[in-house]
Amino acid sequence: MSEKMENTPSPEDHNARQFDPSEHLDRLLAPEVETPWFISLYENLRELIKPTPLPPLQVTSKPVAVKDIWGLYGRKKRSGAYSLAIHVTVIVLLFTLASTKAVQQAAKDVTALIIPVDLAAFKPKAGPQKPSGGGGGGGDRSPLPAAKGRLPKIAPRQFTPPVQVYNNLHPLLPMEPTIIAPPDVNMPNVNMSQYGDPLAKIGPPSNGPGSGGGIGSGSGGGVGSGKGPGFGPGEGGGFGGGVFRVGGGVTAPVPLYRPEPEYSEEARKAKYQGTVILYVEVDPAGKPKNLKVMRSLGLGLDEKAIEAVEKWKFRPGYKDGKPVTVAATVEVNFRLL
Repeated sequence: MSEKMENTPSPEDHNARQFDPSEHLDRLLAPEVETPWFISLYENLRELIKPTPLPPLQVTSKPVAVKDIWGLYGRKKRSGAYSLAIHVTVIVLLFTLASTKAVQQAAKDVTALIIPVDLAAFKPKAGPQKPSGGGGGGGDRSPLPAAKGRLPKIAPRQFTPPVQVYNNLHPLLPMEPTIIAPPDVNMPNVNMSQYGDPLAKIGPPSNGPGSGGGIGSGSGGGVGSGKGPGFGPGEGGGFGGGVFRVGGGVTAPVPLYRPEPEYSEEARKAKYQGTVILYVEVDPAGKPKNLKVMRSLGLGLDEKAIEAVEKWKFRPGYKDGKPVTVAATVEVNFRLL
């Protein structure tokens, strides 16, 4: 009986074993679940190279047939016929309405919501295709006038002037004679073997009473009564007589000194303003001449504009690198402050 009592645990021993702190802490902490990195790497590589075979998938569910939502109304041929008939009817009506005269007339009678503006004044105007002006002449001071003949070839530069009577029959460097003119100018010419002035009369061979080479009564190595290597009564080359126009290798003169015009008393009292447009010819020295009024203002402003432009200084226009007389238009503005 005593031994039995000794082996039986007392309540104090039971409570001490039940509330052991270390045992209680072990129960709170989770067991170690983290796998070392090298083991995890090895398992991943092995799984990648030779994956573990899985058991076959057993499907226990069966597909259930569902009614097709697109077949609710079915495919009726009558519906397609109705749709086709409606489309054809609409197209026929549109063509019928468009072909009636009333509709066509209504389409033509369109009311413009914006007042049309005449754009002719704002469109850039092309310059003349053939610059008028220029010319030339020559001769060897012969007592006889230049005889009729054909013109030489047109070229941008002249090395040898044309002659009808050769003073040197054996030149060291023979070259074809030329005159200077735009290539698209229609020159008068005749079907003759010798060079000469196509506007002259038939007569004995003669280079003319001019000077500087060429044929005619002018000078400069051209043909005609002008001055220069061209043909005609003008100067500086080309054809047509008079002065050059801007374009075709002719540059425009540029104003360098332009004093302001004075107001006339009549225009000042009337508080009149506007612009006078003048025609002017700028000579090779840059001086204006032959001024004419192209658009007038009146009240004495035209005269004041001419007086002002006569004092202007220009950089002359050039052709082939040489200053020539060029016609231009200038605007003189009159404004009251």
